[in-house]
Amino acid sequence: MLLLAVLPSVLLAAYVCRKDKIEKEPPLMLCGLFLTGALTVISAIFLGLIGEAFFEDIVEPDSMEWLLIDNFLLTALVEEGGKYYVLKKRTWDSPHFNYIFDAVVYAVIVSLGFATAENILYVAGSGDLETAVMRGIFSVPGHMIDGVFMGAAYGMAKRCDLAGERRRCKKYLRRALWVPALVHGFYDFCLSAGDDAFIIAFFAFEIVVTLWALRTVRKMSREDAPVS
Repeated sequence: MLLLAVLPSVLLAAYVCRKDKIEKEPPLMLCGLFLTGALTVISAIFLGLIGEAFFEDIVEPDSMEWLLIDNFLLTALVEEGGKYYVLKKRTWDSPHFNYIFDAVVYAVIVSLGFATAENILYVAGSGDLETAVMRGIFSVPGHMIDGVFMGAAYGMAKRCDLAGERRRCKKYLRRALWVPALVHGFYDFCLSAGDDAFIIAFFAFEIVVTLWALRTVRKMSREDAPVS
């Protein structure tokens, strides 16, 4: 069962690293990003509990307002914020960060580190084969997709920074956080809403963002260029 919890992340990480065609990233660096990404599960749980304690006295549980706060703020923004913090802290000034596609590799590896740790917790808690399979099909790829969108904007931010375009750099850094947070939040919201219409919206949304993310990976890999 543990293998099923880890295998999707391994396969997706291999896919993205294989697309890094010009200059491969150091394995030790990628392992460090994966492990620190996994550790953000702790901060996500901690901040989520604090947020729940704060909002439960303000917003009625099970209301639409609670669903929005829980999915977009306490889950998506907290989790993507943790990934973003690790990504920027560990890679922004790295001498290895010299191509735009490197940013996609870094962000995806951090995201898959989180996804793997989260997946192990869920699968170990349920001990259920169906949980392992469904999360392997939807949740883990979902985190990878968030990482692709984060990395695409993050790479452009680095290029703008080295070009002295400070305002554009800040714009792309903000985008590197809010785009994956919105994608992640909508994903969770559709599954939490408990309505058939939102389930249909979820599947349609998954098809669109998956194709969009794959197209982004292929395009950025094909057109990869130095950040300076």
